[in-house]
Amino acid sequence: MTAFRVQDRAGCRLDDIYVYTRDTWSEEQAVRYIRGLFKRFGEIAARKTPWRPVPAEFGVDGFYCRHEHHYIYWRLLSDGAVGIVTVLHERMHQLERFREDAPL
Repeated sequence: MTAFRVQDRAGCRLDDIYVYTRDTWSEEQAVRYIRGLFKRFGEIAARKTPWRPVPAEFGVDGFYCRHEHHYIYWRLLSDGAVGIVTVLHERMHQLERFREDAPL
């Protein structure tokens, strides 16, 4: 299985997701959701999830998929690992937030 690495900005987004979920629903739900995201990261690295190219208007090479209410964006790193670039909520303006998080 190929490794994955959570990039700095993605780590910040994961922290935000955890805090929001914990404060809105419960710590148990927050832990379950974050674990689900990390399971999906592993599936991405193992290519068990389709690698959809990031739309051309984003102006970067990379891939994305959906996990429940979030979109996960990643790129292939020079050592072959998957770099998780950011994780954005479905209601966020994807292009604007992606450009904030991923100056690839």
